[in-house]
Formats: sequence, C-alpha cells, structure tokens
Amino acid sequence: MAWHNPAVDARVIPLRRPPVIVSLEGRFVPAAVPLAEVDARWSALCAANPRYFDGSLLQVLGTSRNGHGGVQIHVQPCSYRFYAVQREGLDCGVRPLGVKAVATDGSRVLMGRRSRTVAFYPGAWEFVPGGSVEPGATPSDEILRELREEAGLVPTEPPVAVALLSDPHARTWEVVHRLRIAPGATPELGWEYDEFRMVPLDGLPEPLAPVARQMLPIAARLCALPESGE
Repeated sequence: MAWHNPAVDARVIPLRRPPVIVSLEGRFVPAAVPLAEVDARWSALCAANPRYFDGSLLQVLGTSRNGHGGVQIHVQPCSYRFYAVQREGLDCGVRPLGVKAVATDGSRVLMGRRSRTVAFYPGAWEFVPGGSVEPGATPSDEILRELREEAGLVPTEPPVAVALLSDPHARTWEVVHRLRIAPGATPELGWEYDEFRMVPLDGLPEPLAPVARQMLPIAARLCALPESGE
C-alpha cells in the first residue's frame, strides 16, 4: 500500500470517483506535545477571538490510491484545539480533512474575500465554498452544507469530487468538488467573507489565497467542460 505523508505532500490527486473515508476507532491525541501547553495556547486564542469553538474534526492519518481514479483517506476524530494551536507554532501533527469547491455557472466562478476574523488567509480571495468534514459526514454532505451556510445557495446538480489536494499552508487535506450554480444566483454574505464576486477565471481578484492558486488548474479544466459533461 502506497502511503503519502500529509505533513509534507503537496500534490494534487485527480479523482474519477468519490473518495472512500476509512475511520479508525478512538480519538487522536498528539503524544509529542505537552497538553498543558496546548490548553494554555487554546485559552489565549479563545480570548482573542470568541468565535473559536472546540468541536470535532477528522485528522488525516494517511491516504492510499485504490485504483480506477479513487483514493482511500484514513482518518480519526480529533479535537479542533489541537489543530488551532498549530498556527502559533506548536505542531501537534494534525492535518484535518476539509472540502473545497469550484462553484461555477458555466463561465464564471464564485470567489469570496476572507474576513479578518478567520484563522487562515484573512483578507485573501478564495474559491467558495470550503470547510471541514465533521465525523459522521461525507465530503459531499459537507460541501453542500458549506455552500448553503456560507453563501445561501443550492447547486443545480449534485456535487462531483474531482481531486484531493494537500494545502501545506493551512496543513489540511482537501477534497475538491465541482458545483454547478444557476446563472444569476446571488450569494448571501455571512461572517466568514467580506465580499463575494462571480468572475471569469481570467478576472480573479487579488490577493489570492495560496490554496486558491493550487486550485487554478482544476478550475480551468472544470470551466472548460460542457454543462452536462464530466
């Protein structure tokens, strides 16, 4: 079995079918960091930003190709605090499973400028929607929920998983989807974004988040597909 190290592997793996999520029992707790230091840094983060919430995420332990354009993602539930404190330099070894999408009406894509209160990429533009996969949910479930919660939109057809990529800046693995949205659909702003724009790929706003730059080749391919194509 070919395993890829989520801490260092920044590749993009094309998908022809949805990924298979293999969940291990128990909860992931980092063994190489003092838990008292984690708690102290978490308390400081919560004091600075009350929006922090210690929920559950899926920690990616590794990935393996399973042939025919598929991949297995091996995960274990983990507390969000172990991920959040890593932005302060304490590496707990946590690499969450997330979802992202290229939401397109055929000729344009939905972009959002991250608000100043978010943990990663504040003030940068990225493809909308995106988020974390919670235990018990599938990546397709989550990307639909994120589109509804972040932009108030519903796609015109089911999401299609097209790639798995690792984001070395946010230290996440992301299942990237194609989403079709109706021409003329108007996204609704929430707290995560300051502004939305529907723009052609040759007119993307700046500055782009690093993960958005990673997704540009994926977006270019998806926008070149016919409306009913794969």
